Amino acid sequence: ELSNFFRATYGPTGEFNAKPFETGRSWAGARPERRAIAYDSKGIASHMGLLRRFIKVGDTDLLVAELGLYGVRPDLEGLGIAHSIRALAPALQELAVPFAFGTVRHAMRNHVERFCRDGISNIVTGVRVRSTLPDVLPNMPSTRTEDVLVLVFPIGRPMSEWPSGSLIERNGCEL
Repeated sequence: ELSNFFRATYGPTGEFNAKPFETGRSWAGARPERRAIAYDSKGIASHMGLLRRFIKVGDTDLLVAELGLYGVRPDLEGLGIAHSIRALAPALQELAVPFAFGTVRHAMRNHVERFCRDGISNIVTGVRVRSTLPDVLPNMPSTRTEDVLVLVFPIGRPMSEWPSGSLIERNGCEL
């Protein structure tokens, strides 16, 4: 059911985005540690995954809860990310991480800027993100560096303690 949800949700953003879910997997890169899944009478309404990991921001190693695999069924768009984050708030507190971190493509900027007005999250600009590719092929590089929007959610520390740096090393696959 989740893989069908992701194919339907990610397919309109590009055929390649839906491809990882064709085999019935419910993850595209790293497997989430926890998930928030909302259901309604039509089935899965939204999904967000999280994974604790150490990332490197500039020269600083930092424990975060990476948020990813975010999706809202198309008929509910505009209602989802704030509710998903609030649903995950108890899990984020329980994990005792200083920050949650996630990335979105630039086309989502207006959507996340509205979300950031609530003060739950901050957009960090001027940062590129390097990730390991989920499938290593002999004729392709094993990493990818992207110019994406970085979202930071202060959980156990204030935003003023987020380290500075122009590169975030994910130390693994994108969630």
